[in-house]
Amino acid sequence: MNQELIRIVDNIARDKNLDRESIFQDLESAMVSGARKHFGLPDAEITVHIDRTNGQITAYKDDELIDIRRLGRIPAQTVKQVMIQKIKADERGSVFAEYVQKKGEIVTGTVLRREGSNTIVSLNGRIEAVLPKVEQIAGSAHHNGEPVRAMIIDVKENASQVKIKLSRTHPEFIRRLFEIEVPEVAEGIVIIKSLAREAGYRTKIAVDSVDDRIDAVGACVGVRGSRIKNIVDELGGEKIDIVRWSDSSQVLIGNSLKPADSSEIAICFELGRATVVVGEDQLSLAIGKHGQNVRLAARLTGWDIDILTPDEYNEEVETLSKALEEVADEDNRLVDKLLALGLLSVMDIEEVGAEPLVKELELDQELADKIVAVAIEKVKQDKLAISKAKEAKETE
Repeated sequence: MNQELIRIVDNIARDKNLDRESIFQDLESAMVSGARKHFGLPDAEITVHIDRTNGQITAYKDDELIDIRRLGRIPAQTVKQVMIQKIKADERGSVFAEYVQKKGEIVTGTVLRREGSNTIVSLNGRIEAVLPKVEQIAGSAHHNGEPVRAMIIDVKENASQVKIKLSRTHPEFIRRLFEIEVPEVAEGIVIIKSLAREAGYRTKIAVDSVDDRIDAVGACVGVRGSRIKNIVDELGGEKIDIVRWSDSSQVLIGNSLKPADSSEIAICFELGRATVVVGEDQLSLAIGKHGQNVRLAARLTGWDIDILTPDEYNEEVETLSKALEEVADEDNRLVDKLLALGLLSVMDIEEVGAEPLVKELELDQELADKIVAVAIEKVKQDKLAISKAKEAKETE
């Protein structure tokens, strides 16, 4: 019997991934509860010790040796119930401690079932995790029994269970996949500097290398596209654009809009905006389906991005030049300076005010104030003209 107790404890510790000593302590505590139940003395001084090597049980009640095994059926039932509760609590604690450390990591599980729109996934056959509908890639279907990879995004413990939340749509899921498929990323040689994702449709990542001998983009793509293919397949065909990182905002913005080619990029730091000029034949590529390409490029770079054709850009500049004729210098260098600052319209000038004109362009305060005043008046006139045109259209 004593050796059988040792085997039972060892089996529980192994199967439920629990600490062997904590099981012995739980068992001793449960036996104390059972003995108190038997004697009807909830405050009795009862101690129980189990020898960890041979399973020998020694119990005392008020310094009197008692045989814990002869206390009867009801105390034994109490011991069993208390033990079950304690082991469940220990198991919850063990699972929580294990998986809270894995938050942000990719795990592989098996689809068990669907509960409403959520998918329940078994992890290592020990714990169930939930993959909510909103965390599933659009258009994907997960069938019972199939393996699924996902990232742990939340782990919570309550009184009855540990709740683990998974995601396949989180942007960091992409980063973790690259760490798995691209050794250079896992080793920190290639760094994913920025990432923007619309799950199920398209992802853009900007990569850099700390080793000049390693091509960051090439390492992520792999020989004949083998590495990126594995990731795309995992994501059900989601398109992934890998662009080269640059500390130059202009270069990075140009790279981020690939596959479109940019002919000119104007940066306005005051507005946090970049105006990108592309040829007519590149316009649809730059904007992307439903604006997706430029939207992801903006999130990747941290800049608001406006896309203009050459004709649209020239029209903006011409309008600005005419508006500032009365304050511009003879050779029109003022407009060139404003363009260099990324200010392409009177609305831009109205928004930034006079301070950047004085600080960045070194204009005197009086001239800067005049420019802003002209811009404000022009914006008012344009708004009034639009309003009148709208009223006229409505009365037709």
